[in-house]
Amino acid sequence: MNLLDFVLPRTCHVCGSRLAAGERYICTPCLSRLPRTGYHRRPGNPMERRFAGIVPFERASGHLFYSPGSELARVMHDLKYHRFRDLGRYMGALMGRELLATGFLNGCDVVVPVPMYFMKKARRGYNQSEQLALGIASETGLEVSVALRAVKPHRTQTRLSHQQRLDNTSGTFRLDDPDALRGKGILLVDDVCTTGATLTSAAEAILALLPDARITLLTLGVTF
Repeated sequence: MNLLDFVLPRTCHVCGSRLAAGERYICTPCLSRLPRTGYHRRPGNPMERRFAGIVPFERASGHLFYSPGSELARVMHDLKYHRFRDLGRYMGALMGRELLATGFLNGCDVVVPVPMYFMKKARRGYNQSEQLALGIASETGLEVSVALRAVKPHRTQTRLSHQQRLDNTSGTFRLDDPDALRGKGILLVDDVCTTGATLTSAAEAILALLPDARITLLTLGVTF
């Protein structure tokens, strides 16, 4: 153990126990218990059914089940509100590593994180979806593009209905550099999918300028 670990011991973001040598952010038992959905192996999975007939896409998956108070919710809270920027890269790398050999990423050339409005990003210091994208890229070799931009803020969606969420995110995003994505398989990445309104709006912004875009949808968490 180094001196810093003694003074400020590293603890698991799920259970709070001290991390062993070689462990990062989440202890091995908690990491193994994170509830994988397995959606990437199931064509027509519940994530895909959320977007069917709403926006064109190639494949869709949420990697882990998410619910308030769950193990993933604790991780997401630390990532979004406690400034653990690198926790996002760690979770993105976990997704990339577990998806790489399954064929889910076949045909994907570029990772596009759902962007955050610049004022919100300035307050937080980073966009957690961008950190996830960078983690995925580190394991897969895919490039990361920030050609998609948030051009207006939207209020928190926690207590909004599905239609209110759609209205809240409508017109939020704009594709500034379509040539950066033209002809490429796009992996559109966000942190959590609930109704799918944010991903829908982001995909629509891409399709508005690239109607033939091949988009695969992926989130770290997905609600039941």
